Amino acid sequence: MHWLLALTVGTLVTCSVYLMLRRSLVRVLLGIGLLGHAANLTVFALGSVTRGRAPIVPPGAALPEAGYADPLPQALVLTAIVIGLAVTAFLAVLIYRTIQTHGTGDTDELTVTEP
Repeated sequence: MHWLLALTVGTLVTCSVYLMLRRSLVRVLLGIGLLGHAANLTVFALGSVTRGRAPIVPPGAALPEAGYADPLPQALVLTAIVIGLAVTAFLAVLIYRTIQTHGTGDTDELTVTEP
């Protein structure tokens, strides 16, 4: 299972770098989104993908019983998804305004910084 996640993360990183090196701003945005998904999968995979019980501490015990699932990677990925969505929306608005102002989304044609 871990090799499949590693292969998926590698493929996502490769595709995202390819898209971010393109001249179109929309492709750069898609590349940044893919890179965020690759980072989320990496964090999720590092937290060891195992099935287990909920990490609930029984009354009178200091630690949960053995064989519980670690909730921290899931919480980190959930937070990263929310932040990634906000950053993607912000970049989409910036790219939309750039295309609207300059009439193009090609980075080679964006030579003037003032409209």
